[in-house]
Amino acid sequence: MKEIEVTCKLGKELTADEIQTAAVKALGVSPKIRQQLKYRIVRRSIDARNDILYRYKVEVYKPEEVMPEYVLEEYKDVSSAEPVVIIGAGPAGMFAALRLLMKGLKPVILERGKDVHQRKFDMAKLSTEGVVDPDSNYCFGEGGAGTFSDGKLYTRSSKRGDIREVLHQLVRFGADPSILIDAHPHIGSDKLPIVVENIRKCIIEHGGEYHFNSRVTDITRRPDGQFDVEVNGASVIYTSRKVILATGHSARDIYEMFDRKGWAIQAKGFALGVRVEHPQSLINKIQYHGKYQPYMPTAEYSFVTQVLDRGVFSFCMCPGGILVPAATASGELVLNGMSNSQRNSKWANSGVVVQIEPEDFPEYAQYGPLALLQFQKDIERKMFEYTGSLKAPAQRMMDFCRRIPSSGLPQTSYHPGAVNAPLHEMLPEHVSLRLKYAFPEIGNKKMHGYYTNDALLLGVESRTSSPVRIPRDPETFEHIEIAGLYPCGEGAGYAGGIVSSALDGINCASKI
Repeated sequence: MKEIEVTCKLGKELTADEIQTAAVKALGVSPKIRQQLKYRIVRRSIDARNDILYRYKVEVYKPEEVMPEYVLEEYKDVSSAEPVVIIGAGPAGMFAALRLLMKGLKPVILERGKDVHQRKFDMAKLSTEGVVDPDSNYCFGEGGAGTFSDGKLYTRSSKRGDIREVLHQLVRFGADPSILIDAHPHIGSDKLPIVVENIRKCIIEHGGEYHFNSRVTDITRRPDGQFDVEVNGASVIYTSRKVILATGHSARDIYEMFDRKGWAIQAKGFALGVRVEHPQSLINKIQYHGKYQPYMPTAEYSFVTQVLDRGVFSFCMCPGGILVPAATASGELVLNGMSNSQRNSKWANSGVVVQIEPEDFPEYAQYGPLALLQFQKDIERKMFEYTGSLKAPAQRMMDFCRRIPSSGLPQTSYHPGAVNAPLHEMLPEHVSLRLKYAFPEIGNKKMHGYYTNDALLLGVESRTSSPVRIPRDPETFEHIEIAGLYPCGEGAGYAGGIVSSALDGINCASKI
């Protein structure tokens, strides 16, 4: 086998003839056997440095060589098998369940929210009426937060496990096969609900269980090692020898339950900042160096820089997307972004956030391991109190950096609306000062045109990751004090995004 690179202009399809021609040259074989060569495209990326091209990495095999195929393990009927309770139906919980099916154990999934389609009605009410259902929103419900956040699958590191398993599973359940090769694959918030629903159907068909509207209110470990998992204030109790805790990064009640019980948890750094919204046409112009054409993929961006010894970076960038309210309780204001598969809105948005560590805010030390959780709550409440609704405090980018009020605001995709506000004063100085320096730097050194008063900053982006870690043994993946309990995914502090959370779920299930 030899890996070769083949280029193709955007707007054209790479043909078998082009691949075979390049393969003949690379392998040094006779052109007569070109049609006998086998090949597989393993990666596709966009190169916009000069001519706008697709760059393909292709594995090619001589006729006598065997081209290995990736084959997923089959699921077993687990109707009468030993149950494993999984708390949370996000990517960590779903992929843990699929791995349990492969290994002959019965997943019993408890989800505090509603199924993926019923969730949509609650999110619509959140955006249009400002009504927050604390159990069904952009963070809670079947599929987790990533279902309505573009479905980005950007993790490519193989350190956590075999990414191919996650991507092939998603394709099996309805995702476009292009995610297997794209450098920056995404599914889209319009298509992910179908994939999530298909996963659920598969789990149930093979004997697993789903229980919606089932918020876990207590976990008790018996002397014999069995767990009693209490739902909705003990209205129902599920019993299992093993429990996977895959609750997501916003399940504050779970962290508080651990703290009350004296179970080990730790304060963990996270990142906080603003959502930045530009006209998508401007981002297209910047990223394609003025060469953008309508047939080209909607441009995206990412960056990371260091300001005053702290990381400042883009997060969850949504090209052709919209801004949505992501509060999980009344009296809070937090934003997120989402894109449909076509990425065809006229706005681009991204979180731009500053790294925060527990030592940065010593005034919260009194809250112990919940220090940054309380800090996060206070910032979200402050934003809500300023507007008295889910309307977002907002400021033009250059005005923010110059520390002056904006005379007016540009149009925004954020449905509840924006209110002119001094975000430079409302954000903690730790965050505000670093953003002040970061935006001009990005615009001057990395993305010419990014630093503009046509860009709108909206507060606040604060759900980048969990501000709490639930510690586990690095070998067994069990909680360091509670055998049989497996903290998992973003909510436990061991993942960030759909793919890494899915891999962590697979790993936890494999340990069981």
